[in-house]
Amino acid sequence: MKQIYLHGLGQTPDSWKKTTMQMKTAENALCLDLAELLRGTESTYQALYAAFSDACNAESEPLGLCGLSLGGVLALHYAIDHPEKVNSLVLLATPHQMPKRLLQFQNLLFRFMPNSMFQQTGFGKKKFLTLCKSMMALDLTPSLSGVSCPTLVICGERDRANKKAAVKLAGQISNAELQLLPDTGHEINTEAPEQLAALLDTFFRKMP
Repeated sequence: MKQIYLHGLGQTPDSWKKTTMQMKTAENALCLDLAELLRGTESTYQALYAAFSDACNAESEPLGLCGLSLGGVLALHYAIDHPEKVNSLVLLATPHQMPKRLLQFQNLLFRFMPNSMFQQTGFGKKKFLTLCKSMMALDLTPSLSGVSCPTLVICGERDRANKKAAVKLAGQISNAELQLLPDTGHEINTEAPEQLAALLDTFFRKMP
């Protein structure tokens, strides 16, 4: 099984390093660069999902998708559209219905931040704002019943913006389990890499 790790918006592929380096089941892992997938295209969720889908479709092996936040949304979306390709799914702090008011408020704050704050993400300020705006109407709720692979839903106990949604998400996927990490916020892969690595190893060892 090919494991594909997807970082959150504002992160980079290196955000997964501390986790995957401690895992014993990540020998066949690929950490995708979401900004690189969008290079040369419009900076919308639809364009990003199309590029991500092409990358997944190019893989001949069954896929184990693991994503945080935006990365989790992409992984969930692909598992809905291509159940025959996805062997397992790990969703960290992943909303299945976009919190429109929160995104609007965040975008307002982002507009007043200097360009330098966005450079490390690889997107740049304008692309960052465009991508966020393009996601506001996204709602995967009606299609969750189509996810059939083993699924692990993870959220930090201190991630107030996503904890309630994580509980609901796990309840709407037939073959899902939920793990809430104590003393952890939104960026689980950087805040609690050791705990996360242990959870992922346990989960992936169950896969055929």
